[in-house]
Amino acid sequence: MVAKVTVSEGEFAGWRMYDLHGTFDQVVGPFYFKPDPDGRMRCAFRAEPKHMNAGDRMHGGCLMTFADIALFQTAYQEMEGASGVTVSLDSTFIDGAYVGELVEATGEVVRAGKSLIFVRGQINAGERILMTFSGVIRKFEKRGQGPGATD
Repeated sequence: MVAKVTVSEGEFAGWRMYDLHGTFDQVVGPFYFKPDPDGRMRCAFRAEPKHMNAGDRMHGGCLMTFADIALFQTAYQEMEGASGVTVSLDSTFIDGAYVGELVEATGEVVRAGKSLIFVRGQINAGERILMTFSGVIRKFEKRGQGPGATD
């Protein structure tokens, strides 16, 4: 399991992030998350030059990566400590973000079954909606809980 780290200083002090050294998420991020007062997860990052495309707007692939991370953070409680994979991730691009903007994602679990979790959300920069997304996560059984498990 990847370790969660609480940020102790800077703009995202008090937020959490994963210790993802050597992974794709580390190259694209860092991405941060924390629960809102209502318990819903909020994800965020500050747009940097590395996130932009040739037109000086945030690359769609960066927004898709961030949506995928937000998908799992939104479904965190439903995951119950299990791992999973993204089965589908649909998106609608509405606007672009620029260097220096705070990009945030929020969402909700629409339905959670034994193995599939359905999530929808949106990504904003301030009051501007950048993208809406919906996705499905396939949750795996925790080790030792499936049929015939021996550990």
